[in-house]
Amino acid sequence: MFASILPHFESLTDPRRDNANKLYRLADIVFLVFCAILSGVEDWVGIAIWGEIHQDWLRKYIPLANGIPSHDTLMEVFGRIDCEQFNAFFIRWVQTELPDFADIHIAVDGKTIRGSRDAEGSAVHMVTAFACQARIALAQQACAEKSNEIKAIPEILRMLELRGAAVSIDAMGCQKDIVKQLVDANADYVIGVKDNQPTLHEQIRTSLDKAEQVGILDFHETTDKGHGRVEIRSVALSTNLEDISVKGEWSGLKAIGVVESIRAVGDKVSVEKRHFITSITDPKRFGEIVRGHWSIENSQHHILDVQFSEDAHRSREKNTVKNLALIRRIALNLLRVNAQGKSVRERKLRAAGDDEYRAKIIFGGTAA
Repeated sequence: MFASILPHFESLTDPRRDNANKLYRLADIVFLVFCAILSGVEDWVGIAIWGEIHQDWLRKYIPLANGIPSHDTLMEVFGRIDCEQFNAFFIRWVQTELPDFADIHIAVDGKTIRGSRDAEGSAVHMVTAFACQARIALAQQACAEKSNEIKAIPEILRMLELRGAAVSIDAMGCQKDIVKQLVDANADYVIGVKDNQPTLHEQIRTSLDKAEQVGILDFHETTDKGHGRVEIRSVALSTNLEDISVKGEWSGLKAIGVVESIRAVGDKVSVEKRHFITSITDPKRFGEIVRGHWSIENSQHHILDVQFSEDAHRSREKNTVKNLALIRRIALNLLRVNAQGKSVRERKLRAAGDDEYRAKIIFGGTAA
């Protein structure tokens, strides 16, 4: 259960100049925006209207001495908040609640916020560290495009105490410095390998194909069905690194793995093989992490788009995009941890209309 985020809002530095015309406290503005987004509001006009309707409830927690700001004021002030400081408060809040990452699986992956794309085609890309079992965001780091994830991933890893955790990253993160960073942090890793590391990829593919041909590769198979789709995944791990001449260049490398996915949709069948490097030697644990990695897509990115309309929200002001992305992740974390038993959609709908339920989500407590 998470404690209230409100004290962290109070600590934010106000970006506005001190003058007599500052009618609204920064913490009041952030709390209002957060509560409205938690309740399913998606635009600035809607946030201001939501605030007008819920003034009496809001005043139980914040003073609102001069009432509800206009939508223009909300948008302008929110866009000026220091997104790096805001992100640091978010991380501190999460790590206060989850101080020990030992034995947990952390997936690191990026998501482009499509509505932020400007005239030059540039969009904000958010890299998130996601605790897969708890299904909560631990940290985020913004970058200009997906290609810049290589720079963002080390930054987000530095934000976390990773000792004892198992970290999974797709092939974009298959970099020697990133692997060393994880080993130095006493974390395990499972990292995808593609042709951005051509020598390593070819040697892994050759080694695993050879082991499969002679029947010494032990595959574990799972089947997923739904929506007219059948997907069979076969996962295998090998600790034989004799054919990996570059293994000494990759810190902590103890095994190589492969996942073969056979996907049938109607009459169409596709086959894909993905390869991995890992510090893990237990095939069961390796398989769990490979399968668990995609929860960041299904339980985080997809939910942010479907339930919070993240991709549909249009803003060209990059600071605003980053701050709103953080607010959505705070809201989703609290909906997940402080409101058990129903879908995110049901929890969000109930938070929109039930003042008591909304308060329990925000401030902690068992929400019925």
